[in-house]
Amino acid sequence: MSDFTSEDARLVAEATPGDNAAPLSVGELAQKLKRVVESEFGHVRLRGEISGYKRVASGHAYLALKDGDAVIDGVIWKGSVGALAFQPQDGIEVIATGRVTTYPGRSKYQIIIERMELAGEGALMALLEKLKAKLAGEGLFDGARKKRLPYLPRVIGVVTSPTGAVIRDILHRLEDRCPSHVIVWPVKVQGDGSAAEVAAAIRGFDALPEGGPVPRPDLVIVARGGGSIEDLWSFNEEVVVRAIAGCAIPIISAVGHETDTTLADYAADLRAPTPTAAAEMAVPVLADLRLTIASHANRTEQCARRYHERARERLEALVRVIPKRDALLGPQRQRLDDTAARLSRGLERRVTVARGLLDRAGGALRPAILQRQHDAARERLEATWRLVESLDPNKLLDRGYVRVTARPSGDTLVTAQATRSAGAVTLHFRDGPVDAKVERAGAKAYDRTRDPADQPSLL
Repeated sequence: MSDFTSEDARLVAEATPGDNAAPLSVGELAQKLKRVVESEFGHVRLRGEISGYKRVASGHAYLALKDGDAVIDGVIWKGSVGALAFQPQDGIEVIATGRVTTYPGRSKYQIIIERMELAGEGALMALLEKLKAKLAGEGLFDGARKKRLPYLPRVIGVVTSPTGAVIRDILHRLEDRCPSHVIVWPVKVQGDGSAAEVAAAIRGFDALPEGGPVPRPDLVIVARGGGSIEDLWSFNEEVVVRAIAGCAIPIISAVGHETDTTLADYAADLRAPTPTAAAEMAVPVLADLRLTIASHANRTEQCARRYHERARERLEALVRVIPKRDALLGPQRQRLDDTAARLSRGLERRVTVARGLLDRAGGALRPAILQRQHDAARERLEATWRLVESLDPNKLLDRGYVRVTARPSGDTLVTAQATRSAGAVTLHFRDGPVDAKVERAGAKAYDRTRDPADQPSLL
């Protein structure tokens, strides 16, 4: 029960006798609480279920950890988020290690998470199932996306650790079956950063151009030896699965032993139970291939021989039923002889008829008849020429006439109006032309009695 009564209430705060403590500000109280909480709870490990996980633009992540009794907010700074071994998701039970502190801005306590692990294998499997369902819903595991493997790849890319038995087993089995050009992209296959390295290697092979300095693989094998689910977890990471699904080169997944299954197996075009089996699936046995080729060659030769024999039999059968040459050509030869005989007689008759026509035509061409026709034609020509000469306008010039033409067109002018319009004219006399200029109407008339030097000029 409070010691204060209504009589103690004041409008303005005043110091009371015996009270030496100054009032605290809200910030001071918040800082005191922060120090008490941080000193009492240094590093703690909390087990709880993730709720409301989100990563903001700054790179930090915010979430809440809850159980059946309480909820505590949590913060994972950017540097710690990148060091997590898995991608946090809502509903996953985890064990978080960090320090408890307060956030004065909201008057609440929270945990700054420095490390986070899955709370047992059950939580790991739950995370795996959630990620599998998500990627399957996007169609990354659909059979329609699977690509056919090349029968005999020229170049094989291998994404695996450069040390250990896996790469040796693959190379030995390829050497035994069918020696191939192998390019190894070395990566870490477990631990921090291994998933990013595997994904980068797959994308790196896919980015190689055709005909470049480094041959582009026709087939890629992603391989790792056996191990626990934690050891194989890198091949369950979303970044690896998306890299495999998005690769244009066919991929064989050979992760773990026959009983091990990862999400990489679902996304790959073919799953191999072991890395050695992947090498067996990648190439045929060279001896078997040679035997198959030889068998095909023998079958091809037998087919060709059989075809040739059957063709010869058909030809011989046709030859037997085809008539002989003389039987085929005899009628044509006889027809040719008859035609040649008729042609010779026809030519002789034609020559005889033509000779008779020539004789009759030659009799009509006597010299006297030709002379009379020539004389008649000459008279007609002379009469026509006389007519032409009589129509020549220049003939009138000999009789004192003058022909007037316009300058410079040369058109003959036959009226006074046309002559005045022309202005400049040429007068054609018997002994040659004279250029003249026509004066405008109303000019002074020419007087024959006056001195020609004083007369108006008509020219």
